[in-house]
Amino acid sequence: MPEGLYYTREHEWVKLEGNLARVGVTDYAQDKLGDVVYVELSEVGKQVKQLAESKAKEMELGAVESIKAVSTVHSPLSGAVKETNATLQERPELINTSPYNEGWICLIEPRALEAELKNLMDAKAYAEYLKGLE
Repeated sequence: MPEGLYYTREHEWVKLEGNLARVGVTDYAQDKLGDVVYVELSEVGKQVKQLAESKAKEMELGAVESIKAVSTVHSPLSGAVKETNATLQERPELINTSPYNEGWICLIEPRALEAELKNLMDAKAYAEYLKGLE
């Protein structure tokens, strides 16, 4: 898994890019899902909350549907959705083939970044977390 990203226990990743945060699902998540056939994306402008802060619909960034299951994509940070990866509507398989690059889900403008980063894991901590799931 790539260094320099932040990870959630629900298997989302965050890459900080200036004042925005790019979000996607991890390689572990896409592997467990199997072949992704559809991606439901959030609306641009939607206000979302970090999963640790909320359990309601406002924590959801969308859903990923595979041949095995439908999985909710949770927001790793609170803020506003600024952009979604529209390419996933026609090519949802990018989540399988390029989860950390072309298969990103959305860009969020975080509103409590410093405080909320404490709730996320770095690559080393996430790798340790995954070992505990085996």
